[in-house]
Amino acid sequence: MLIHTVFDLLAWASAFLMGWFVSRRGWIGQTRTPTRDPGYFIALSLGALAGAFFFGSFNIILAQRFWQLGHSIAGAIAGGIIAVEIYKLVRGIKGSTGAQFVAPLATGIAVGRWGCFFAGLPDFTYGTATTLPWAVDFGDHVHRHPVQLYESFAMLAFLAVYLREIARGNEFVLRQGFYLFVGWYALQRFAWEFLKPYPTLVGPFNLFHVICIVLLSYSLLMMRTNHELRAAV
Repeated sequence: MLIHTVFDLLAWASAFLMGWFVSRRGWIGQTRTPTRDPGYFIALSLGALAGAFFFGSFNIILAQRFWQLGHSIAGAIAGGIIAVEIYKLVRGIKGSTGAQFVAPLATGIAVGRWGCFFAGLPDFTYGTATTLPWAVDFGDHVHRHPVQLYESFAMLAFLAVYLREIARGNEFVLRQGFYLFVGWYALQRFAWEFLKPYPTLVGPFNLFHVICIVLLSYSLLMMRTNHELRAAV
């Protein structure tokens, strides 16, 4: 879909510009950036791509009972995290290495979700029926939750708070920024998943509910571990 491709490109461009802006302002600092070993970025890229396509396609299989290539930002985040944590374990790297990705990721998700919104029903990211005044008809005469925009606004809210705090030099946010991002993404995405017509996988939860639970658990565990590492120094 052309409209989705356009917004995907806008998401990448806006993420790049946000990363450049934060770097130029010096808010993160050199010690906050990830290792410059190219292996780190290879692991990150391969993990994110694998997670995006695996979980996106698997969800379509669950919903439509036939195979179709799909992709998912939640899957990309999960896949990237798994690959990087394995790489860090092998290389003996400790502590958070994701600080410089926080603002670009939040920006990219916020922009990219508008592409999902304008793509409509074929994108398979629409919400369930509602009578709320801001409901949207995507062409099937059913007024639905614009869950894509809910997520966009949630990530913009996070981005605004995050930028304010790193500009102020908030040490906790600087130190735990990536894990805060993962936790917030998981929480807001978990909530919106109840407003999507996806099939359940475990009890009342769909595939992305489960991914979000894992991401939130990871966030909390790593914030605690990161705090303990700092305390031990």
